[in-house]
Amino acid sequence: MMNDIKLMDGERIDDLMRSGRQIIQSKDEFCFSMDSVLLAHFPKFKRKYRVLDLGTGTGVIPLLIADEVSHIDAIELNSNIASIARRSVELNQLNDKISVIEGDYRNIRNYFKAETFDLVVANPPYRAMGSGAVNDVKGVATARHEFTATLDDVITAARFVLKYHGVFCMIHICERLCEIVDTLHKHQFEMKRLQLIQSKFGRPANLMLIEAIVGGAPGSLKIMPPLIVHNDDGSYTDEINAIYNL
Repeated sequence: MMNDIKLMDGERIDDLMRSGRQIIQSKDEFCFSMDSVLLAHFPKFKRKYRVLDLGTGTGVIPLLIADEVSHIDAIELNSNIASIARRSVELNQLNDKISVIEGDYRNIRNYFKAETFDLVVANPPYRAMGSGAVNDVKGVATARHEFTATLDDVITAARFVLKYHGVFCMIHICERLCEIVDTLHKHQFEMKRLQLIQSKFGRPANLMLIEAIVGGAPGSLKIMPPLIVHNDDGSYTDEINAIYNL
């Protein structure tokens, strides 16, 4: 299988430790982090679901959830990373399950019909322009800062493609929670699940996993127990080990 896939300079193949799957990554582009893995394990999947991954990067989320749903479409603006995602799909022989499109989800109407997906996932840029240090590597900077897509852009795209009562799941930084809630309400979403992520027990949460429903009734927000990443000695907690199949 690997022999048929051409690797470019600076690329490598990593083991995803799930269903024997592998992923191509490049030292010159943004490599997936734990954020994407945690998001991939957060939704409540149904076998019949048609899923869209907004800003898929190297395609890690589609590769991790392919066994859980009917079909996954993934859209990525960066042409180099979109190529990596396509070749990773081929590497794992999942062309019939995952479709990768090179495109800008700010123009979502050019690629998909309205209200045709059951679930949308997104690991968008966390930082608004003008906040935080910007990485010198262009692909990394674009992934972390809102150079090409804002919070409103990603939620607008999700609303357009989701069916009524469709599910939107996203990982984001806690400091933007109020802004996120306001933007979700603006686009007819109601938050239904929230899980804070802490680096260690007793530390402030810096990330959060969010589930919102199109047209959901107000109220009934479930605040889940926090997800703790590391034990005091720096090792992964049992919950993180379970997610990574360790």
